[in-house]
Amino acid sequence: MRTISPAVARRIAVAAQGFGDARPGTMPTRQHLNRVLNRVRVLQLDSVNVAVRAHYAPLFARLGAYPMNLVDDAAWTHSARRPRLLVEYWAHAACLLPVADWPLLRHRMADYQRHYLERADSVANTAGHLADDVLAAVKDLGPIGAGALERELGLGAGPRRAGGWWNRTDVKRVCEWLFAAGELTTGTRQGFERRYDLPERVLPRDVLAAPEPDRADAVRELVTRSATALGIATEPDLRDYFRLRPADSKRAVDELVEAGTVEPVRVRGWRDVAYRHVDARAPRRVEGRALLCPFDPLIWERDRTERLFNFHYRIEIYVPEPQRVYGYYVFPFLLDGELVARVDLKADRGADVLRVRGAFAEPGVDVGRVPAELAGELRLMAEWLGLSGVAVGDRGDLAAPLAAVVA
Repeated sequence: MRTISPAVARRIAVAAQGFGDARPGTMPTRQHLNRVLNRVRVLQLDSVNVAVRAHYAPLFARLGAYPMNLVDDAAWTHSARRPRLLVEYWAHAACLLPVADWPLLRHRMADYQRHYLERADSVANTAGHLADDVLAAVKDLGPIGAGALERELGLGAGPRRAGGWWNRTDVKRVCEWLFAAGELTTGTRQGFERRYDLPERVLPRDVLAAPEPDRADAVRELVTRSATALGIATEPDLRDYFRLRPADSKRAVDELVEAGTVEPVRVRGWRDVAYRHVDARAPRRVEGRALLCPFDPLIWERDRTERLFNFHYRIEIYVPEPQRVYGYYVFPFLLDGELVARVDLKADRGADVLRVRGAFAEPGVDVGRVPAELAGELRLMAEWLGLSGVAVGDRGDLAAPLAAVVA
């Protein structure tokens, strides 16, 4: 087993996520979107919208300013000419993933269904007959939100369908059960509200007709995707990408080592053995800059982020404001393959600015060109979000030099 340095491991990881590639010189297209998806595989969804929705941000980090409707069209609209590329399901968390990967998660859908049926207090047993009404309503009316379903089923204003008397919250719980079991999916979204629809009206026929892979085969494919996306990672890192069961993941990693798909290596300073995908490259240098939202797949796994970058990162949304160290919604700043700073961002629509509520340089970083590069990326983000400029507050040791450059 060969040993590599942390710096090499870091360059492998950054390049695997697409940060070693130059951004498009023209307006990004669906082809560029596909290129990013082939690397990262999933885009996490999250309801926080203080700066920009989580599923849009990783593409901006890799492509620069791009039309957000590239994602909207790929995820929530389709036609014969432009087929749907993405579907929603539980992958790392609630995620958009390529439609072709849907069959690889059918074993998870079966697990969820079994979990709901085995628990006496689950909605499958306390409100199971409601599922028939929900499915019938979605078939008639979908794509449709949970609130509209409540009204349709007589739990709010509007006409009442035949069926039992249910608690309003049961409708949402039943929808989420059917979503987890793969009997419903997201047809579209209105704002950020999920509009449920039947998979047969959302997914391509060939995907629906694909045979269900054996669990072991499916897990092995998912771990292969993790290894491709991460470049180099420990087994727990690989497992976390799709939130797999430990035993399943460990078996898959052993099989991939035997098949020659991944190579076990030691990284100096890492406690656990690492696994490098055999096609992962280790560039001599990584150039470029990017703002990473808290849900960017490069930094999902916080322990891995600390191992790779010596960067301790925690999201502080749920921390009381007086106890926050860096801020509410903090973007790490990647420059030439290193995490060199972090900024607390808010898209202030009322003031028409991208507001930097705090800016902090990482300890030991030569600040040098960081303010200028960060200011350039912030201006690009502001323009992409349709804001007129950048406003820098006074929190953090980087705030003053950043404000000077922005001004």
